[in-house]
Amino acid sequence: MSEDCVFCQIIEGNIPGRTVYEDDDVFAFLDANPLSRGHTLVIPKNHHERVSDLPPEDRAAVFETLGRLAPVVEAAVDADGVTVGMNDGEAAGQEVPHVHGHLVPRFDGDGAGAIHTIFRSTADLSDDELDEVAEEIKAAAE
Repeated sequence: MSEDCVFCQIIEGNIPGRTVYEDDDVFAFLDANPLSRGHTLVIPKNHHERVSDLPPEDRAAVFETLGRLAPVVEAAVDADGVTVGMNDGEAAGQEVPHVHGHLVPRFDGDGAGAIHTIFRSTADLSDDELDEVAEEIKAAAE
């Protein structure tokens, strides 16, 4: 736990939150500034700032819970779909430095668009550049 982390304080009960699910490893609650009705955050109980900081057991618990709760949230608010997302790092829009996944219920005609719409322009890469990036990622992942 981090004493200066708002999410850790919610887990501890020092800041009120609308808990929707909890087990030994994860905590899920409604976003205080929801993008839609039912917008839920899923966080590891252990404090980690970035996805890459998560030990395998916490990573598995967070992603398993996102997958399990997505249809539950969707059904609870009678949504037509759910956008599942994570902002990993300040440059990506992460406002609270504690790993958290978003389950954002989506409704036909809500006007929010697909995840690709968050970028104003796309990268214009040649086939050679794409091949080079793919090889760099592949080599780093091995």
